[in-house]
This record gives sequence, structure tokens and C-alpha cells, in this order.
Amino acid sequence: MKHRRLGTHGPGVSALGLGCMGMSTAYGVPDDTESVRTLDRAVELGVTLLDTADAYGRGANEESLGCTPAQAVLAWLLAQGEDIVPIPGTKRRGYLDENAAAAGIELGPEQAARLRAAVPDGAVAGERYPLAALERLGH
Repeated sequence: MKHRRLGTHGPGVSALGLGCMGMSTAYGVPDDTESVRTLDRAVELGVTLLDTADAYGRGANEESLGCTPAQAVLAWLLAQGEDIVPIPGTKRRGYLDENAAAAGIELGPEQAARLRAAVPDGAVAGERYPLAALERLGH
């Protein structure tokens, strides 16, 4: 799967994403089993951009993943070792609760490998902040 960058400094994502609205609403009765199989297949194909807006089915898309995308990322980061301490920012208590719940998510070896494969080594590189932002901060 080819990749593209979102915006100037945005993340690299698969050239094709997967819209998940039909997995929970809008296109007839949802089929959770098929939805999970479709998500698994998308990951196998290298799709890294999943549109699971919580407006679709009031969070049903995220539930089909077993957790929210943010929780999956945080759980994966925590599984990388005791020397990794994620610092997700939020100004909403609901998101704080969601983030905190990620600490209790145990990824199995297969899940961890699938997440690792979604962003292979070397796929993300560069400075943490754009040079102009560092200059504004006096660095």
C-alpha cells in the first residue's frame, strides 16, 4: 500500500483509507462479525487510515475495534517497555478517562504485531516540532 502525508507536517497514512460509517449506521442493519473481518483485512492490506468518527453510530465503530483508536495507540506504546511514558494531552474529562483506561488494556502478541506493522520502522521520521515553532519558543 502506498502512503501519503496529511498536510505539510501531518502523519503518513495509507493512500486509501477505510470509511467505517456503514459498519454501524446509515446503510442497513450492521453486521459486527463482517465489520471486524473487514477491519482485520484492511490492516492486512496496509490500510492505516480508518474513519471511525464517533458520530457514526455513537461510538459503535470504536467498540468494534475493542477499544478506541487512541486507546489502542496508548496500549501499544505502554507495551514497548517500562522506559516509555506516553503523555496524551486533553482538556476533557471524558478523554482523560478514556486515556487512563488504556493502561488496563493488554495487547496480545498478534495485536501488537498488527499495530507494529501498521507503522513500520522508519515510516515516521523527522523533527518533533517544525523549526518555526522551535524558534518561537526561543530554541
